[in-house]
Amino acid sequence: MGIKNERKRDTLVVHLAGELDHHHAEEIREELDSLLNDPSIRHLIFDLENLHFMDSSGIGVFLGRYKRIMKRGGTVCIVRVNPQIHKILEMSGLYKILKVYADVRAALEALRGVS
Repeated sequence: MGIKNERKRDTLVVHLAGELDHHHAEEIREELDSLLNDPSIRHLIFDLENLHFMDSSGIGVFLGRYKRIMKRGGTVCIVRVNPQIHKILEMSGLYKILKVYADVRAALEALRGVS
């Protein structure tokens, strides 16, 4: 499991790669929570282009970070979702609460209108 992040003003962009399953979820959760301890981060974008597998533990990672960001009045977005992950996100109902965009640029542009 790989995770890279970058900061764009008040937005944290997280690039996930590999498998987000019960073997890696706790590590990812801890790293994200550490990054989100910065109160100036208002929005979160998950780039899923290189995420190849996700189980219910991954859903929990997204849901927990969504709750943290919502308490700040922010938005959580997902971008570049592949067909396998799309199916999981659709079945889980996460599409009802997460904003979906084609790429990071589109998500950032949308968030500028929200900020």
